Amino acid sequence: MSSDFIPTDRSQVRRRPQRAAYDEASVFAILDAGLMAHVGYVIDGQPFVTPTSYWREGRTLYWHGSAGGRALAAQAGLPVCVTVSHLDGLIVARSGIAHSAQYRSVMAFGRARLVQDRQAKRAAMAAFIDRLYPGRWAGLRPTQDAELDAISVVAMEIEEAAAKVKAEGVARLPIDETWDGWRGVIPVRQVLGAAEPVEEAEAPPLLALYRAGARLDETLAAAAQA
Repeated sequence: MSSDFIPTDRSQVRRRPQRAAYDEASVFAILDAGLMAHVGYVIDGQPFVTPTSYWREGRTLYWHGSAGGRALAAQAGLPVCVTVSHLDGLIVARSGIAHSAQYRSVMAFGRARLVQDRQAKRAAMAAFIDRLYPGRWAGLRPTQDAELDAISVVAMEIEEAAAKVKAEGVARLPIDETWDGWRGVIPVRQVLGAAEPVEEAEAPPLLALYRAGARLDETLAAAAQA
């Protein structure tokens, strides 16, 4: 199988195409560094966008929620667009037009399907826990069938995907060079705080990735590779 996603009219990046990438490595790196996605879909002509946590296995994205919720059941069988984005910096310039942001983002397209088989759902939830905390699922209390029945799991095979990254700094417009004023980049990072245990106990070794002060995106990427 090709390691590239072949763009079509719906996934081709038109604005600043030099920032786009369609290879698996670029797309997966951005997906694996994130935890929250937005799922866009249309029901009876009404567009909806649902925020959700997600995980990836190969070219398949998963997300889950309450079995009683309307959104997940409604998504089944529909074409959906899943977006993930990271804000990496604020660009401060000498003119309004040159102010901007550094970012990494992915748009992924496919068709949503409900994971109906209980064992497949159990395996998907195990993959979700282990994606965040490698090896933790095996040490947890076994999930009851009733607990599995209370959630819905949605899967989407990625048919097309586009990554887009803006990493450059301040645009140096000639007209701005005659104007005084500070310019530069303010980095933006999500970092982990110190763990707050319910009981006084030492954190297990498998949580060592989640150290206070570590960047969240780098921690999630490392967990995905563990």
